[in-house]
Amino acid sequence: MRPEVLFPLFAPARTLPGIGPRVETLVAKLVGAKPGESKVVDLCWHLPTGLVDRRHRPKIAEVRDGEIATMEVQVGLHVPPRLKRLPYRVHVHDETGEMQIIFFNVHGDYLEKALPEGAMRVVSGKVEFYQGQPQMTHPDHIVAPEELSSLPLLEPLYPLTAGVTMKPLQKAIRAALERAPELPEWQDGPWLKARGFAPWRASLIAAHNPQSAADLEPDAPARARLAFDELLANQLALGVVRLRMRRLPGRVVKGDGHLRKKVLAALPFALTGAQTQALAEIEGDMGSDRRMLRLLQGDVGSGKTVVALLAMLNAVEAGFQAAMMAPTEILARQHHASLVPLCEAAGVRLELLSGREKGARRAAILQALATGEIDILVGTHALFQEDVAFRALALAVVDEQHRFGVHQRLQLQSKGGSATDILVMTATPIPRTLTLTAYGDMDVSRLNEKPPGRKPVDTRALPLERLDGVVDGLHRALAADAQVYWVCPLVEESEELDVTAAEERYKHLREVFGDRVGLVHGRMKAAEKDAAMARFQAGETRILVATTVIEVGVNVPSATVMVIEHAERFGLAQLHQLRGRVGRGADKSSCLLLYQIPLGETAAARIKIMRETEDGFRIAEEDLRLRGAGELLGTRQSGLPTFRLADVERQGELLAAAYDDARLILERDPELESERGKALRVLLYLFGRDEAIRYLRSG
Repeated sequence: MRPEVLFPLFAPARTLPGIGPRVETLVAKLVGAKPGESKVVDLCWHLPTGLVDRRHRPKIAEVRDGEIATMEVQVGLHVPPRLKRLPYRVHVHDETGEMQIIFFNVHGDYLEKALPEGAMRVVSGKVEFYQGQPQMTHPDHIVAPEELSSLPLLEPLYPLTAGVTMKPLQKAIRAALERAPELPEWQDGPWLKARGFAPWRASLIAAHNPQSAADLEPDAPARARLAFDELLANQLALGVVRLRMRRLPGRVVKGDGHLRKKVLAALPFALTGAQTQALAEIEGDMGSDRRMLRLLQGDVGSGKTVVALLAMLNAVEAGFQAAMMAPTEILARQHHASLVPLCEAAGVRLELLSGREKGARRAAILQALATGEIDILVGTHALFQEDVAFRALALAVVDEQHRFGVHQRLQLQSKGGSATDILVMTATPIPRTLTLTAYGDMDVSRLNEKPPGRKPVDTRALPLERLDGVVDGLHRALAADAQVYWVCPLVEESEELDVTAAEERYKHLREVFGDRVGLVHGRMKAAEKDAAMARFQAGETRILVATTVIEVGVNVPSATVMVIEHAERFGLAQLHQLRGRVGRGADKSSCLLLYQIPLGETAAARIKIMRETEDGFRIAEEDLRLRGAGELLGTRQSGLPTFRLADVERQGELLAAAYDDARLILERDPELESERGKALRVLLYLFGRDEAIRYLRSG
């Protein structure tokens, strides 16, 4: 149960002044919550990004064009407009001169109340000169001199979204901050003192009341304190999950190697040093009496699947079963197809289970799985379903881990009864800082060598104006028996983005190359997608127009040309993944990045890095530097935690400190039962890490 002290923060945002049902939907979008689910705390986390200083108090004769000024004036003549589209003018003066205050589409009776003729008023806003005379259009504030104390002299500015304006948002955030309670201190006292950090509530108030531009920076004490709280909650939650995994009894799994020998003999190449090292780490984990929870990070084409198969065969040799789960049906079917010849060579029974296996076929697979006739099962998230029961699952391999969060890791592990080892793989190289935030509960192996014989991909960049020349070049590529991927960023024309969609490009290329062109995108039905991929893999179509649905894991060794249209719209990691679809066979491959000019600074930097290197780990670090953690894997659904307060690439040292602190806390107080431990439970609830609390024995 969430502690009572947090109830005010977890009340619905619509309980705040000015947030009705319509505005709540917009506010939810603004703070990253689901419609109808935004909370008071979400507005506390919505920190200002700008500051208006209203302390400048000039006389009319002293004002300068373009400055923010707060001025005490006497109200003179009102001049209503003759026509509706013209402005309403109010003349004001002081002892040094006069100016006009301008309004558009405002009722005169409102202005007569706000600015009564002859009265003294304080107005604050931006001054602009028109025909040599100062004027202020729609002042931000109008108050009587005796109400001057109500005027915010330093006003925080917040990010907005269409339909949400600054004043109501500021008012709602002020009300949210008033509800923020004093909370027990969960941070270490000496650490707070050494960093000069204030208590939680004081830091929250200070972060929303910046006194200068420096207070808006991530390293400002108030912001750094809040960011550290968020990072510690993240690391502690992962640490609790890790601790639970370590506590649960594992199962010693040691095969005799006879199946692995057969597969190694059937492989057309020797394992790389990195593969051998990763296998030793995995086999060491499987052979211990603790559960394995290991991440296998390998760049595109580094041979993760072979490592996973050899690990699964270790389980089969020891008399157990193994499972491999992929995020999409295309990828599951492809893994199955690539494993079939190797499993046949070893005499191992391999089956595929996806959403498409139905009726008697599905029943037969489930029956064979329950009796142990199936050694290795490959599938999609269909493996999560309750009716899927293994006789003795010892190892679960999860591919493309960033599509699955911590919760799914635990759910899959429960399939093996009490002691399933888990190996998760990702072909998206992740910078070390993000590996901590997403996979702090896991051990990590890295494959940083490519198998021998892989040739570098020739990467070039061209402006979209040269599209016709690229299409002409495809004639030569097809004549040389090449196959081509052509990737577009959207599925159909968008009013907002000037992007030629996949369907439009498909029609265009069909006119030139006829039925040698295929199409695959995310909105097609699974069977249509698979059929289009199968035709391309079989060589029936020579050019495949696609969206990023082909980004992960698609393997067609005869495809040697990759054209990426509007490359400036893709992240570096995505470009790297897409390029990794070619260069998988013995022939020389090329990748063309077509971009719209003029290129922005970040897009130009991305394209430059793509031309310089194929090292996925360097690319990932550069991507983090250029884009920030929130965007790194392209989508919010990536399974990476999205931080509201912490800026991972700029606060890497805080993340490392949070990682160390979480380890130390759990070593000393694994159940969080001490005074500080109880406060840390409040921290976990505050940042929505409720799941971690359930894993504490006394939680």
